[in-house]
Amino acid sequence: MSELKESDLVTSSRRDGDSLVASIRGEIDLHNSPEFRDLLLEAIRRTMPKKLVLNLAQVPHMDSSGLAVLVETMQKLRKLGGRIFLTDVQPRVRSILEIARLDTVFILSKDEQEALTK
Repeated sequence: MSELKESDLVTSSRRDGDSLVASIRGEIDLHNSPEFRDLLLEAIRRTMPKKLVLNLAQVPHMDSSGLAVLVETMQKLRKLGGRIFLTDVQPRVRSILEIARLDTVFILSKDEQEALTK
């Protein structure tokens, strides 16, 4: 069963122990960031994971509205004692994270397996 609601943005999601792992697809921008926000916050509310692992291998671009969703999600998870991991971050998205200095705030992992073992 998919842990995140079916969406054009989510290719798959699953529970792995106390972790929620989701593969995200497509550009995250002003047009779809509200949907992205709703999907993530609803999944956190329902599953209360200790770890949220977002595989961004299929996300070629993310604008500031997408970054804002990630920051808000991280803040909600921290209140619950959880952490957020970003995996398979594409160069363009990594560059945006670095410019915003968010690469020091989020836990960037090479892949899902590395995130799940941290």
